Amino acid sequence: MVKKIDVPASGKPFKNNANYCVGTGRMGLALQQEYVEHLKLVQETLHFRYIRGHGLFCDDMGIYREYGMDGKTSTFYNFTYLDRVIDTYLENNIRPFLELGFMPEKLKTGEQTIFYWKGNVTPPSSYEKWAELIINTLNHLIDRYGREEVITWPIEVWNEPNIQFWAGTMEEYFKLYEYSAKAVKSVDERIQVGGPAICGIDTERWLRSFFEFCIEKNMPLDFITRHCYTANEPTNRGHYIYHTMMEPTRMIDELKETRKIMADYPQIANMPLHITEFNSSYVPLCPVHDTVFNAAYVARILSEAGEYADSYSYWTFSDVFEEMDVPKSVFHGGFGLVALNSIKKPTFYTFEFFSKAGNEMLYRDDNLIVTKGDDRYVIIGWNWHDMRDGKTAPDKDYVLTIPSIGKQAILIKKEVGGSHANPMQTWSNMGKPRTLNKEQLKILKASAEPLQTDSKLFEQNGIYEVEVKIPCNYLCMLEIIPVKDETETYLGYDPNEFYGLK
Repeated sequence: MVKKIDVPASGKPFKNNANYCVGTGRMGLALQQEYVEHLKLVQETLHFRYIRGHGLFCDDMGIYREYGMDGKTSTFYNFTYLDRVIDTYLENNIRPFLELGFMPEKLKTGEQTIFYWKGNVTPPSSYEKWAELIINTLNHLIDRYGREEVITWPIEVWNEPNIQFWAGTMEEYFKLYEYSAKAVKSVDERIQVGGPAICGIDTERWLRSFFEFCIEKNMPLDFITRHCYTANEPTNRGHYIYHTMMEPTRMIDELKETRKIMADYPQIANMPLHITEFNSSYVPLCPVHDTVFNAAYVARILSEAGEYADSYSYWTFSDVFEEMDVPKSVFHGGFGLVALNSIKKPTFYTFEFFSKAGNEMLYRDDNLIVTKGDDRYVIIGWNWHDMRDGKTAPDKDYVLTIPSIGKQAILIKKEVGGSHANPMQTWSNMGKPRTLNKEQLKILKASAEPLQTDSKLFEQNGIYEVEVKIPCNYLCMLEIIPVKDETETYLGYDPNEFYGLK
């Protein structure tokens, strides 16, 4: 069934925050060469403003140290690696969205850890020393990068304290937040700080309790953070963890729910809401992350999330990531937009397409958005379906009538799906090699590019008519750009002599 849409000449602002922030693994990964290569690749096209990850205070970053001499213990703050990491970020035109965590070995109160790299998740042995760690770190950053720069870096207190990322109680997290937020503001009142950085478990109780604590204690609080994942319960099978997915609108519903809870507190209601992690699956061993399905699925989220959230940080930009051990092959279900060996995954293009969207939204439904910028239209379409049911979803067919912005235009279409921008399928066709030789890598990089086609578009009675077909598990972007036809300036031009040129 073809859906006919008369696109209006004007619309409303498109609240598009897709490129505000992106996730990384722990901060120490930025010391690896391939990580830096991936960051450069992403920033050349996607231009994320902020990057947020774990492990600022973990021992692999080496910041907090204690030394004994003559019966006395002295604290030493070592910023050697932190400087390298932040330098790398800034060199690639991205700023840190700092997460305060996890616990340094010398401040821990227990042995509970998370991940392959064993981030300690226990409360500090001294909240005063924890606060001093924050103060000294921020003062160092100001000394090195300048106060006016550092005050633009948001700070989030801890990560998902409502599950196993925090070994303490809710009340102990609130105490950690109090010491942390006050420490931040003691350095400079203008630095923005927030929390509670929860995931979608026991959400309402945690949010209300946190809000009420901050209001009652008059705590510094500049923004609210939480995480959103849309996977059902996992099934473990050897090297993989499999999920079925909820509808992508589940995340939109969670954002609405969060805003509704915030609205009950006048002091909180209008604060920024930052989703500091989101994805389909919440584990880095789920094949969904590497698929064209995921590209189309995430597009539905990006089309509407900005109505409710000030940012939504895709977890993560790179498969240089070690939460569940070192990756076992180029495609292993990792979170990243970029696979190992700098191969772009399908969802990379979801963010590229939305980075090109116009700032005015003219039309939107569950499979299509039409936007307008200063000099062009940008249309993005998607059609996701979990094909494990043995079926394919029908194509989504549209005929759009769009007010013209010039007598003649070029219509450029990029498609992700099928055999285009689907390198995992090519890797499978190769026999799923664990490591790649140079020829295989060249083939895979070529297979990771979208199909691009173009055609001439002429106005008829002040409109363009555009047909859009979106097959199952495809993502597409159409750009309509006015052109000036200079054919008449070519003396002797005869189209019949150009062997089929149109």
